[in-house]
Amino acid sequence: MSELREAFEERSGEVRTYMEFLGQLEDESRSGSPRFSTSTATISPDQQKLLYASVYLQLYNLVEATVTLCVQSVVDAACDPQWRPGDLSAVMRREWIRNTARTHADLNYANRLEAAIKLVDHVLAAGPIQDGFEIERGGGGNWDDEKIEKMSERLGSKLKVSRAVRRLVKQKVRDDHGPLKLVRSMRNELAHGQISFTESASETTVSDLSQLTDAVLRYLGEVVDHFDGFISRYEYLEPTSRPVVAA
Repeated sequence: MSELREAFEERSGEVRTYMEFLGQLEDESRSGSPRFSTSTATISPDQQKLLYASVYLQLYNLVEATVTLCVQSVVDAACDPQWRPGDLSAVMRREWIRNTARTHADLNYANRLEAAIKLVDHVLAAGPIQDGFEIERGGGGNWDDEKIEKMSERLGSKLKVSRAVRRLVKQKVRDDHGPLKLVRSMRNELAHGQISFTESASETTVSDLSQLTDAVLRYLGEVVDHFDGFISRYEYLEPTSRPVVAA
């Protein structure tokens, strides 16, 4: 198992564990003998809604964390000491230049010159790609399946997921949103105070949340597999620089 897959499984396992807890909570609420109580208090319906609402936050956190893990894994692979900027694919080299020359930053003339000198010195020295290489992700609070697909294309690879999973994430769930867009929307509405936690779960069941969670996890799992393959096949490098990969 790759480090990327291992990290994803650890994080997604936390969400699965929470969903198991909610399932037990709902079952016991229906039976009239809740186990999750003390001698002085039990979980009220409103408190139960608060627990349900937090699923949206956990799922969005997992979405953004998965994007971070995937992009950082590509960067770490590119920063292997054996590679030089010229070994990178055209799109990855463009990202390296953008980061080194800081072309995306609002700099004064002196700092622009310093960034340009740093870039030229690095190229003249034919040095390896440095650990300071970063790919600006943006998208904070706005990651969904479309944004993830665009990020993959930006790194030089069209995101490929199975037909079944693609149908799953494109199917409208609520408010004309697919699963990831719904998670993004609910997270932002909660974060910006546009909706209360109890309101967000007013007509939600554990079954609804379980289906939503399953769709998001299946999609993210295939995203991780895609990036794993992208890295293992050295697709972040120019074809002439890629080591021979055994079939």
